[in-house]
Amino acid sequence: MKKILIIEDNSDVRENIAEILSLSGYEAITAENGKIGAAKAQADLPDLILCDIMMPELDGYGVLHILSRQASTADIPFIFLTAKAEKDDFRRGMALGADDYITKPFDDVVLLQTIEHRLKKSERLRIASEQSSGSLEHFIDEARAMEAIKHLSENREVRHYKKKDLVFREGEHPRWLYFVESGKVKVFKTSDDGRELIVKVAQQGDFLGFLALFKEDAYPESAAALEDCSIKLVPKQDFAALVFGNRDVNARFIKMLASHIAEREQQLIELAYNSVRKRVATALTNLCDQSGPVIHLLREDLAALAGTAKETLIRTLTDFKNEHMVDIKDGVVTVLKLEKLREMPN
Repeated sequence: MKKILIIEDNSDVRENIAEILSLSGYEAITAENGKIGAAKAQADLPDLILCDIMMPELDGYGVLHILSRQASTADIPFIFLTAKAEKDDFRRGMALGADDYITKPFDDVVLLQTIEHRLKKSERLRIASEQSSGSLEHFIDEARAMEAIKHLSENREVRHYKKKDLVFREGEHPRWLYFVESGKVKVFKTSDDGRELIVKVAQQGDFLGFLALFKEDAYPESAAALEDCSIKLVPKQDFAALVFGNRDVNARFIKMLASHIAEREQQLIELAYNSVRKRVATALTNLCDQSGPVIHLLREDLAALAGTAKETLIRTLTDFKNEHMVDIKDGVVTVLKLEKLREMPN
C-alpha cells in the first residue's frame, strides 16, 4: 500500500483528502503544519507528499527546501496544493524542485489521477535508475531537470505556423524560448549568395533558441516551419529564472549546448570529407530515425540538409531508387533499406 503524506493546515481540506485517499487504497498520513510535516516526512518516508503552500510555522516552500536537501527524502515526489495560481509561485516552486501542482479547489478525479501519474513515474525512474550504469543521484538530477523543463513549457502562448513560415531570423535578438508542440522546424544558416544549409530538424518536444538566450546575443541561425506546426513561446525572463535558479535544469541545458556543438562539429566533418552519396544517405537515415521511413520533405530542404545542390540531390535519389534502397512516388521518399543506407561507404 502506497503511503501519502498530506501537509495542510486547513483541517477540513486535510481530512477530506485523507478520506479520498483511504477510499482509493492509499495509506494517508496527515500533518497540520509545515514543521510537523517535514518531521513526519523524514520519520515515515512516504511514497508521495501533498503539501499546502501557505501555512503557519513553516510554509510549503520551506518544507520542500528542507526535504530536498535530505538524502532520504530528496527523491520523494512532491506536489503543491495551492489556492494561488500566480506565475511567480509556480516559477519559485519549479526552481526549488516541485514535481507538480494542484490548484484548490480541485476535482477528486484530478487529484487521484495526478497522484497516480506521479507514483507511476517515480516507480519508472526507480527501476530505470537501478538498470543504469550511472549513479542514482545523477539519474535523479536528470529526471528532475526534465520534469522542470516540461513545466516550463506549460500554459504558454501557442503560435501556429504554416509550412515555410519563418519562426525567427538569423541576426535578430531573442525574446522567447521556443518549444515545438507539434510539427517540424528546420534550423538553417544562409550563405551570402542565398543558399541554405539545414543544421537541424527540430520536432515535437524540442527547444529552439536557447543558445542565443544563454549568450544574450543575436540568433546565430534562422528557423522556419517544414510543415504546419504549433510552437509554444516561453518569455526569456521565465527561461532565465528557471535555468539560473535550478542547478539541475542548468546542467541539462549545458548538456544541450554541448550536444549542439558536437552535432555542428560532426556536420562540418561530414561536409568536408563525405561524398555526396554518403551525405544524402546520412540525411535520409537521420530523418528516418526521427519520424519513420516515409519522408515528406521538399527537395530543396533535403538538399540543404545534405549540404548539396538540388540537382545533385535528385540525381543521387534516382541512383538510390535504381539500387532499390528507396522508393519515390509523388515526391515522397520511402526508405526501403535503412541499414544499407546507414552503412553507405564514403
